[in-house]
Formats: sequence, C-alpha cells, structure tokens
Amino acid sequence: MASREQRGSVRTAVVWDALESALAGGPRDVVDLGGGTGGFAVRLAESGHRVRVVDPSPDALAALARRAREVDLEVSGLQGDVTDLVDVVGAGSADVVLCHGVLEVVDPSLALARIAEVLRPGGLLSLVVGQRHAAVITRAMAGHFQLARELLDDQQPVDTRTGRRFTADEVRDLLAAHGFGAVSVHAVRVFADLVPAALVDQEPGAAAALVDLERAVAQRPEYLPLATQLHVLAYAAS
Repeated sequence: MASREQRGSVRTAVVWDALESALAGGPRDVVDLGGGTGGFAVRLAESGHRVRVVDPSPDALAALARRAREVDLEVSGLQGDVTDLVDVVGAGSADVVLCHGVLEVVDPSLALARIAEVLRPGGLLSLVVGQRHAAVITRAMAGHFQLARELLDDQQPVDTRTGRRFTADEVRDLLAAHGFGAVSVHAVRVFADLVPAALVDQEPGAAAALVDLERAVAQRPEYLPLATQLHVLAYAAS
C-alpha cells in the first residue's frame, strides 16, 4: 500500500491526518463545497464515503467526472456555490462538509450559516483557510512592505484572487457565532512553502522528512502564526 507521503502531497499531509482520523468508523455522507476537480473527494470516495462535490465551475466538475471514472468510483458533481448550497444538496443531508480554500473568497458568515443548515446535528465541518500572519511575512519577504502593513490588521479581502486571510482566533469566533463547537486547529504548511522545491524533489528522503516535521508542529499553538493555512475541525450543534 502506498504511504501517505506517496498518496498525498507534502502540503496536504497534515490535513489528511486530521480528516481521516475524524472520519474513522464508517462511511459518511460528505459534501465538498468548492471541491473543484476532486482532489479530496476522490480519495474520500476511495475510502468508502458517499461524496458530493458542489462547485460553480462546469469545467472543474467535468474534470472531476473524468477523474472519478478513471478509478471507477461514484462521485456526484453538482453545480452551485455558497448562496444556493442548501437548495443544491438539501438541508440536513450531510454528515461532513469540506470547505477548503473557500471562506477566503465568499462572505464567511453566509457560508457558515449555509453549511450549518446542510449538516446533520453533530456533523463535522473541515475548514481550511489562509492564515494572515504568514501572509504578512510572505509579502514582506517579497519586498511588498506596504502590502504587508495593510494586511497586518485588515480583515477585508486582500484582492479578488487571494481573498481574505484569517487568524486562529477569528476563525474560532466565527464558528462559535454560528453554533459550531469542539473546535480543533492545526497548523498547515509551516515549512513547506519556505523550503526550496528543488531540495524536496531531489534530495532522497527530504519529502518524507518534511512531512514528519510538519506533523510534529501541526498541533503546537506557537506555530499557528507561521502556518500558511489553518485546518479547523468543528462540530455542528447536536
């Protein structure tokens, strides 16, 4: 069997660790909001989960269908977005909702309200968002000092491509305001975006060692401000 390092990229290993642990114990009804071409959906379907991907892009959904056919899996692709999520999949129809890289570019309060409607009582939300402190550092290191300063305390969207960035406390507050509890936060890509790609690709064992390092700091709160992304697991009200 392929190792996790072989099955998933260095950048998503921490997310998969937490998600697979949370989903252990049997097939679930999963909605992947903004799941695009199915990077997460197909692997979840391989594990026996019943997966529906909701995405506004017909091209992405077509690529998802091809990807699923290649491995002989059933993954439902539905065109839609945050605004019509409940109409597309139905209220109370999901045990799990994935919302990875979506909250940055939509109204976060609207998104969480719709997700709460779609989840069954006690259902799981897997949320991945860009983290503001790391974005400030990245812009400063690139010489964009004014952009870094503007982003420092600004909760508004950065631009149409990258959208908002969040701190861990902001995410916790948003989730609490929409009735989610039992929140856990993991640091994602603390080092992966800083290490030269050539080193990881060419140095034997480097990728596996980097994954081990990412895993070692994922649940250490002092590393959250350095993470490019935050992975949050939260549960809907029972």
